[in-house]
Amino acid sequence: MAIEIKAPTFPESVADGTVATWHKKPGDAVKRDELIVDIETDKVVMEVLATTDGVLGAIVKNEGDTVLSDEVLGSIEEGGTAAAAPAAAAPAAAQAAAPAVAGDDDPVAAPAARKLAEESGISLASVAGTGKGGRVTKEDVVAAVAAKKAAPAAAPAAKPAASTTAAPMLAAGDRVEKRVPMTRLRAKVAERLVEAQSNMAMLTTFNEVDMTEVMALRSKYKDLFEKSNNGVRLGFMSFFVKATTEALKRFPAVNASIDGTDIVYHGYADIGVAVSSDRGLVVPVLRNAELMSLAEIEGGIATFGKKARDGKLSMDDMTGGTFTITNGGTFGSMMSTPIVNPPQAAILGMHNILQRPMAINGQVVIRPMMYLALSYDHRLIDGKEAVTFLVTIKNLLEDPARLLLDI
Repeated sequence: MAIEIKAPTFPESVADGTVATWHKKPGDAVKRDELIVDIETDKVVMEVLATTDGVLGAIVKNEGDTVLSDEVLGSIEEGGTAAAAPAAAAPAAAQAAAPAVAGDDDPVAAPAARKLAEESGISLASVAGTGKGGRVTKEDVVAAVAAKKAAPAAAPAAKPAASTTAAPMLAAGDRVEKRVPMTRLRAKVAERLVEAQSNMAMLTTFNEVDMTEVMALRSKYKDLFEKSNNGVRLGFMSFFVKATTEALKRFPAVNASIDGTDIVYHGYADIGVAVSSDRGLVVPVLRNAELMSLAEIEGGIATFGKKARDGKLSMDDMTGGTFTITNGGTFGSMMSTPIVNPPQAAILGMHNILQRPMAINGQVVIRPMMYLALSYDHRLIDGKEAVTFLVTIKNLLEDPARLLLDI
């Protein structure tokens, strides 16, 4: 009995998907709940699992094909058995293919084969003969020569394979080009970035924050924090999320969005945290971050990071968000102008922490400084509001006690 394999039911925000990878071939045995095929959408890769034991039948949608919600991808023959593996006959075949030996190391070979082997530097003893009685034919030698030439090229394959989404590695000096299609995620990101710059009056304001107090807190309590929270590590991002949610309470327009001619004010802070993955930049969302503790924020971000690396982010993880934080500092960025993620109204950019000389109370001292950038939609947020919002985050981070005292 043939059981249909169907694409997942996509949410309303996702029109279709692309068959990314078939993990089984027709005739392969499959078990219930075993991964069969990956479907890539604009946001995530969705896994399709087997619904029954059996054998993979015909594949209807090949890799690269576009599929709609619940569309048939292929079928499973329930209760079938996998095609017999030809490896079972290997010992007998190998024995039959063993060269007939005239001497200890002098296999029987056709004259043309012997001549070609001498010219190519191939030892006849290393060539498996496929002729009658194990006789080495010219074709056997040709195959051995081709295998020898391919061997050096195959050696580097032991190194870890590069990600299929990464830029192709081209040898220096070679004037070659390689054309690869954009992944759906990359294409969607490109579309949204252009949309944001075309449809928004986007501006960026900058400030800098002295990280001395936050770094001192982290250094003093990180071991106790980790021990008290089941191994969750204390990072800088949780401080920024907490400071951001507090600032959003004071400046609700920064947490709002435009819907046609209406302004939608959100009474919650769903903070998108930009995470780099092999597939590109993804932005999973911390729901109700204003209610989360530092440990809950750090734990959520760590979970998102692992799921992004493993390609396990779900559609729910990626949907929504009222404000976004991105940290280019992890890659060494000193300054940038992040692009707002529509329909949100603003995005906060963190950057590298660098020891710099600062004038404080008439004295030049060395402090760990970070540049902050806030890009915002000027249609909704005035310049004064954007600047004071960013100054609020700066003040909260430079004196973290304010986060506890709500001042």
